[in-house]
Amino acid sequence: MLYEYGHIGILIIIALVFPIGALVTSWALQFVNIRPRSSPNPVMDDIYECGLRTEGPSLVQFNFRFYYIALLFVLFDVEIIFLFPWALVFDKLGWAAYFEGIGFISILCLGILYAWRKRALEWRL
Repeated sequence: MLYEYGHIGILIIIALVFPIGALVTSWALQFVNIRPRSSPNPVMDDIYECGLRTEGPSLVQFNFRFYYIALLFVLFDVEIIFLFPWALVFDKLGWAAYFEGIGFISILCLGILYAWRKRALEWRL
């Protein structure tokens, strides 16, 4: 049983060696002057977008509606993806699968009706 966990331990060691190796290599290369030491520079530390200087505050309040619409899209899109395998083997599964599919679709419809009722799909400015 302990032998089976050895594989997981090896994978964890590999997962730790690569990032630590990259950090150690980067640190070592600055002594050979392949990667020069960085000094604080106000121009390089300045926040920019698309090469243009920032006007106004760089941290603005993000409108939650963008996130909400995207989350609803991903939720319903992923749930619809679950219907494709069901449709492919529909004729082999029988009536039980038919009623399970109908139940799944009805839960989707209830979810979209709930979102519609809460006016989550309306775009208000």
